[in-house]
Amino acid sequence: MAGLASELRRGTVVLGVLTLLTQPTYGWSLIAQMEELGLPADGNTLYPLLRRLEKQGLLKSEWETAGAKPRKYYVITPEGDEVRRELSGQWYTTVESMTEILGR
Repeated sequence: MAGLASELRRGTVVLGVLTLLTQPTYGWSLIAQMEELGLPADGNTLYPLLRRLEKQGLLKSEWETAGAKPRKYYVITPEGDEVRRELSGQWYTTVESMTEILGR
């Protein structure tokens, strides 16, 4: 069951990350936000995802070194925002379909 639930959440986490990164945010803060919003993701899942999305051009990052501890901040790119909008539309369509299927 855990594997199936993990598969179900995988795309949801991508959409959640793209949606939450409209403002520059560092990884640990993003993990805390997602936890607060009921979409928990641990660092072993989130950090590789952030790097992959950055490599795909959907996010960009910048190091902030002014504080006591350097932090890498991520923010969505225009390309990432376009993907986010398309995925959001697909999400709502899927939710409507699944609501109908599950309600039978």
